[in-house]
Amino acid sequence: FMALAIYSNMQTSTTSLDMMGRKVVVPTLPKRIICLVPSLTELLYDLGLGDSVIGITKFCIKPKVWHQSKTRVGGTKTVDFKKIKSLQPDLIIANKEENTKADIEQLMQIYPVWISDINTYNEALIAIEKIGMLCNKEFESKKLVATIEKRKIAFNIPFSQTISVLYLIWKDPFMAVGKYTYIDDILIQLGYTNSFTEERYKEITLEQIKELKPKVIFLSSEPYPFKEKHIKEFEETLPNTTCKLVDGELFSWYGSRLLYTFNHSIFI
Repeated sequence: FMALAIYSNMQTSTTSLDMMGRKVVVPTLPKRIICLVPSLTELLYDLGLGDSVIGITKFCIKPKVWHQSKTRVGGTKTVDFKKIKSLQPDLIIANKEENTKADIEQLMQIYPVWISDINTYNEALIAIEKIGMLCNKEFESKKLVATIEKRKIAFNIPFSQTISVLYLIWKDPFMAVGKYTYIDDILIQLGYTNSFTEERYKEITLEQIKELKPKVIFLSSEPYPFKEKHIKEFEETLPNTTCKLVDGELFSWYGSRLLYTFNHSIFI
């Protein structure tokens, strides 16, 4: 009987390596998934996991139907542990950068937590396939990756020379996206070069922006909601720089959002 019980357990669980290199024991067919990463929540929806996802964060705004109907378990950096406990998940999907180390470590003591770590376009594709395998949607995830790759190949960079760009995500103080970030790699994939050479995300002054002399400034829609009025402010102080509002999700959301990134409508 003991041997049968052990065999049965082996049949219903599997060990998966997450993107931190951790071994995570998860059910072969996870049925109670909580996702703490907005872009990966959208991915789970597009992989057809509507019945299996039971909890999301308040920032998981897409798809809208899930944002309205799924149980919210706090924010990406303010996890509601009581709500998670009440849901009894058999898998939690998290992210190294978007979630706090303290929250994840606490959750790991009780639940299987699969952590993504995505800093490049290629890593985003790897994450899609890994999550597909993790959630028994291998065929769907491979098909999604193939479609993204096909659209990227078909995409023609709309200018002949690399254009320098400064990508701003915050105001008062200004914050810019630097090297070794997912957004930086997406800019490269789109044919731009990042004029801000600091690592990660750093504050930047208007004087420093003037010194960089970027050809283009992208004002992201998130996390700070830049508006048309901010374009006018930059045009007054930087007459030789073109400013454009951009959809931050196209540059910062990995997962199935990549289906829409390689599109000429995001360009000037």
